[in-house]
Amino acid sequence: MKRQKKGQAGPRRFAALAMALFAFLLAAGAAGGGRGEITAGSIGAAVLRAELAAWNSGHTEERSPLGVLTALAMQDSAVLQSNRAAAEAAAKEDSATGEDSAASRDETHEGTVIDPEDNEAAEVNDENDNGVPAKTIHPTNGAGYLVWKDVYITNTTSHNVDLDALMKTRPAAVFTDEMPQILILHTHATESYTMPEGQEYNDDGATRTENTDYNVVRVGDEIADVFEEAGISVLHDRTLYDAAGYNDAYDRAEMSIQAYLEKYPSIHFVLDIHRDAIEDSDGNAYKVISNVDGKNAAQLSIVVGSDGSGLPHDHWQENLKLAVLLQQNLLEDYPTLMRPMYLRNSRYNEHATTGSLLVEVGAAGNSLDEALYASRLFAEEMVEVLQTLR
Repeated sequence: MKRQKKGQAGPRRFAALAMALFAFLLAAGAAGGGRGEITAGSIGAAVLRAELAAWNSGHTEERSPLGVLTALAMQDSAVLQSNRAAAEAAAKEDSATGEDSAASRDETHEGTVIDPEDNEAAEVNDENDNGVPAKTIHPTNGAGYLVWKDVYITNTTSHNVDLDALMKTRPAAVFTDEMPQILILHTHATESYTMPEGQEYNDDGATRTENTDYNVVRVGDEIADVFEEAGISVLHDRTLYDAAGYNDAYDRAEMSIQAYLEKYPSIHFVLDIHRDAIEDSDGNAYKVISNVDGKNAAQLSIVVGSDGSGLPHDHWQENLKLAVLLQQNLLEDYPTLMRPMYLRNSRYNEHATTGSLLVEVGAAGNSLDEALYASRLFAEEMVEVLQTLR
């Protein structure tokens, strides 16, 4: 679908607001006829009931694309209710094409394309357990990247980042002895991997499943185990936030993150664990691996969000600082374990704390065992970095 220009969405939004205002005027007139006085309190209560009903239903994909107030207003007007279908269709189109839509904010990595001729994505002629062709992505030329020591960053924002200046001070996030200290969750929890022949969990070969023994929730379990073995208190939220709808998953996850932080102010670090999906320009799937001690580990990548989408995110550079420090520490011990980092316009809910990161553990073509091995290596290195942030 062709992206609509930003200016074209305005008229429909204005029309929707005008319709809502008209409906409230009609409702107010009707209130004078014995239906009860409309007050700020009654409107607020109605909105709250509507929101709670929508969220508690667990069927967010069935929620109206209209704003809650607009939808409530249209209920009180037969004239406007008759045009609700058209208004909802327009709202859906605005949602799908607007710059601040969930899909735009998401900027999902699924479908990352690599150039088969790119010498930074070297073919690996190595036996593997699931038969997917393997590559190791390892930049050796800083052209097109932000670079600090061994860290390469693909910057798709308009921000000019001076990494040398940025890394002169320590990250703002502080590691304490309070409990819990870390929150792990999965905005796209159904993302999963390619199992070896005979161990497939989907007959159609799809790399998505709600079975938490095979999706990225299992990877989160492994990371949580490493933290707990090191004496670090961690909460692992195993909710499948994308089960009810992929593009709205970040909104649902954000509500939970804020609730956790309110209940547990000791949490300073939030890890959103995903996996990527990588293919070449012909659509052929690849796994990405690093050989560590004679064993294949899935390559990982860290995604850092910013305020480039227009949404407020005042401390994105602190998240970036933490990510760079962590990646450098990993690369010193495992030179090819990490793919280049991404600095993106979307926030990915990283505005929640100064220690929030999105981590892609392997790709859809990797096996679960490769992802689990990589996640353990990652977590062990993160434990070391956390100890320096006391």
